[in-house]
Amino acid sequence: MTDLADMAAQLRSHPSIRSKLGISRATRALGLSSQSTGKVGDDAAVLPRAGGFDLLAGEGFIPAFIEDDPWFAGWCAVMVNLSDIAAMGGRASAIIDQVWAPDAESAAPLLQGMRDASAAYGVPLVGGHTNLAAPALGLAASVFGKANSLITSFDARPGDLMIAVIDHRGSYRNFDNFCAALDAPSDRLQGDLDLLPAVAEDGLTCAGKDISQGGIIGTALMLAECSQVSIDIDQSAITPPLGIAHERWLRSFPSFGYLLSVAPENANTLCARFCARDIDAAAIGRVSKGSAVTLSDHGETALFWDHGQTPYLDLGTCHA
Repeated sequence: MTDLADMAAQLRSHPSIRSKLGISRATRALGLSSQSTGKVGDDAAVLPRAGGFDLLAGEGFIPAFIEDDPWFAGWCAVMVNLSDIAAMGGRASAIIDQVWAPDAESAAPLLQGMRDASAAYGVPLVGGHTNLAAPALGLAASVFGKANSLITSFDARPGDLMIAVIDHRGSYRNFDNFCAALDAPSDRLQGDLDLLPAVAEDGLTCAGKDISQGGIIGTALMLAECSQVSIDIDQSAITPPLGIAHERWLRSFPSFGYLLSVAPENANTLCARFCARDIDAAAIGRVSKGSAVTLSDHGETALFWDHGQTPYLDLGTCHA
């Protein structure tokens, strides 16, 4: 096995990649598919309205993450929801929380993390659900937003360039979570998020996804399956932050990170928007016909996943 094939195999078997397989089990139980109301498979549910779109998204957190760093879990409950709305070309309006804890003292770090992130990003917390008699800490949050022009998971087209937009000004906080937000001033956080709806409204892209716990490679697979295309990721075009191995960077969850499918004639203009704010933006691959997500490096290619042979999200048919 070549080094590239070995890397593809390691990524394919990693828990952060394989955890997304649970999505199909939940959607089947709910009788949902990509054709259902809200377009399941996107970063947020899309509800068309006169003049635009309403967006709804939510996040829940695994117990180990909450226990390891409850304040950061609270912060992330806000941050990742806002990222999902931005990934759709939207602007967030409000957040609600769902907190479970044995008592008020245990809940305090979670709530403070959410409050701090709400202030930093300028999006209000407007209530939610609280239980202070639970056996353990639990956390989820939901967000409401609006979009004028959409970026969706379903519109990547053969011939597009795959652009990775990631803020490298950070470090790992815990697990494979690369955070570039905690030391950033509020105006920068808010201005950076507003780049996504701006490039959508200016017609520079209409397809993409927030880089999630599956990292660059897992997010590319979800985007490829939703759009029913192949995506080749050129490992040599990816430059991780100093000291981070390619394999870890490909599966990492950056606090500000997006994959955008962009027509070649728009790529330079789009990348320049992000680079002007010191956010790394570069073409790391191409979209083509087919169903394979591959890694390539100087002429060598290795298959990561073929969603036509082995569905990942498996959202094509409603299992009512």
